[in-house]
Amino acid sequence: MASQRPPYGIMATTASTIVAPIAGRRRPTTLIPGLLVSLFVSAIAVAGGSIEERAFGRPIIEPLVLAILVGMAVRTVRGESACEAPGVRFVAKDLLEVAVCLLGATMDVPRLFASGPLLALGIAALVCTALGIGYVIGRAAGLSSKLAILVACGNAICGNSAIAAVAPVIGADREDVAASIALTAVLGVIVVLGLPILIQPLGLSHYQYGVLAGLTVYAVPQVLAAAFAVSALSGQVATVVKLARVLMLGPVVVFFSLRSRRRAHGPATIQRAAIVPWFVLGFVLLATLRSVGVIPDASAAIAKVAAGWLTIAAMAGLGLSVDVHAVRRVGARVVIAVGGSLAALMLLAVGLIRLLAIR
Repeated sequence: MASQRPPYGIMATTASTIVAPIAGRRRPTTLIPGLLVSLFVSAIAVAGGSIEERAFGRPIIEPLVLAILVGMAVRTVRGESACEAPGVRFVAKDLLEVAVCLLGATMDVPRLFASGPLLALGIAALVCTALGIGYVIGRAAGLSSKLAILVACGNAICGNSAIAAVAPVIGADREDVAASIALTAVLGVIVVLGLPILIQPLGLSHYQYGVLAGLTVYAVPQVLAAAFAVSALSGQVATVVKLARVLMLGPVVVFFSLRSRRRAHGPATIQRAAIVPWFVLGFVLLATLRSVGVIPDASAAIAKVAAGWLTIAAMAGLGLSVDVHAVRRVGARVVIAVGGSLAALMLLAVGLIRLLAIR
């Protein structure tokens, strides 16, 4: 147990370092009303997920998505509250940044190479290609540049988590984040239910199907549901491939951070200390510490739970600050963009399996 004290100390020091400046920006008393209503919405979302799990064996709509939907419903019924606005903004922005930072402690980078260098390189190439194609499809569908980026990232990497991580980096509008997460989640469920149907037409082995599921399904729980329902081998392969795909989130967030900074200030005016946001630096630092063994499994598990809860709370705050009419205006275009990007991702994944002669 003594050997675990330094890692826990690192986690505690990191947490205090990142929370202190955030909390210091505002008087705590002004945050309380918004914090309370966000907590209330989060509790409803978590309870809803638990009910789904008991009824169906797994959540059909994840608590993260439920938090957005419930928050939007509350906002629509009650309207915007001036006294709650500071706390809601704090939850939706600052707590989300902390959650993204903590995600770094859950990343095990060496596992990227566990399935061999060719597959690892193939996954990286697929993510980059899917990002580019998804962005082009989104723009062709009439989406704004930022919304097209969100849809492309959600499709290429890991759905809701990728959208939530990239959104603060590019300064995405709240309505864009809500629309992309909600509609991506709907299509994600459809993929989970429909993907096994492709085994026979494509002539896939269980190993190949596991690779396909890991390359195309959005969230990790959805990957497990889509793959383990076919076989244990499919589930194990899909999990490894999916984790390798998730590891691309770090480089992608850094890329869009640098891109956004250059566009906002120009390359000549960027200060070195402000090249990337603090939470991206924290993500990279914690991912590095995790990969070299400084952060043990127990600490990583704590960080994963904390990040999950903070993300749900942030999505509750997001929903509470979103105008449902604005989401409705972009809904049809997002569906077209997500559907087109998903089709392209499927084709890329099948092509990669054939190209690498995965059996």
